[in-house]
Amino acid sequence: MSKLFSKLELNNITLNNRIVVSPMCQYSAEDGFATDWHLVHLGQFAIGRSAAVMQEATAVQAIGRISYWDLGIWKDEHIYKFQQITSFIKSQGSIPGIQLAHAGRKASDNRPWEGRGQFPADHANGWQTVAPSPIPFLDNQQHPLALTVREIETLVEDFKKAAERAVQAGYQIVEIHAAHGYLIHQFLSPLVNQRDDEYGGSFANRTRLLLEIVDAIKPVASNISLWVRISATDWAEHGWDLKQSIALAKILKEKGVEMIDVSTGGAVHHQKIPLSQGYQVPFSQEIKAQSRLKTTAVGIITSAKQAEEILQSEKSDLVLIGRAFLDDPHLTYHFADQLNYSLDWAPQYGRAKGTINNAKETEN
Repeated sequence: MSKLFSKLELNNITLNNRIVVSPMCQYSAEDGFATDWHLVHLGQFAIGRSAAVMQEATAVQAIGRISYWDLGIWKDEHIYKFQQITSFIKSQGSIPGIQLAHAGRKASDNRPWEGRGQFPADHANGWQTVAPSPIPFLDNQQHPLALTVREIETLVEDFKKAAERAVQAGYQIVEIHAAHGYLIHQFLSPLVNQRDDEYGGSFANRTRLLLEIVDAIKPVASNISLWVRISATDWAEHGWDLKQSIALAKILKEKGVEMIDVSTGGAVHHQKIPLSQGYQVPFSQEIKAQSRLKTTAVGIITSAKQAEEILQSEKSDLVLIGRAFLDDPHLTYHFADQLNYSLDWAPQYGRAKGTINNAKETEN
């Protein structure tokens, strides 16, 4: 019996299978507002029967966007279009999720297809970045301003307000983005956080911001599922590592976080990542075993057999897939075919079921 196509019961939601669309930035918003691009982009995955669709990093402050064209949820006016998106996703039997984020020193960037590169603060599409310490990601980038304690308090409140808007917009999963070298991860990593106050130095101090955000959001998220995405390692000497990730996961579990979304890297440019099939899965496996908190596995998961093995071996509770979904929005249908699992297609698309496989058999 396929575990990939078994249900997962959480406190307030039920996932119809274990396949989740990973959050993927589209760089297609204006002033944080979602457009029809986002509706169609996210909606297609729900039609394809993914259990949940996670919306891209959505900024809690305007200066928290990775780029000018990123989604935002820092004002009430953003809610309306998000309600359209969540309503459609739910209508297809999928769960809408949102990733709340702040890019910190990695903000004010250009779009990938326009060359990337950070805009200076005086550029029309740029702004002054912030971070735990005034250290740029790259030497040739602007130096971020170190956040004051008062500004950190405001940031925590803005995460809470963003979560309130997310719930109002209809999202059933709220994920705090504490990975990939963005602001919360910048506080976690001793390679980036050089503060000497209560937000820097020790493990307790470096995790303080994330835990304050969790505490602020938890009452708001009482009827949804609260997740946290982390980078389990910086892939760099003396950085954030698996041991600290396990310790953090244990605390998050005590605070009521239901899922830890386990990724890696992004904090520093000199990271050394050994890319290979499922290269991040061992981190999910170890965190799950040591903390007893549910985990997701991500990172070059490309086949149903691979995803099934990850789940059967108790290496994670869910698989999150990104680029393979961009290549094939109906990946879930095809994973079911690969495992000989009978999955109902959207009736509008039912006539295509088996067409490709039958054509291949005929060719052979």
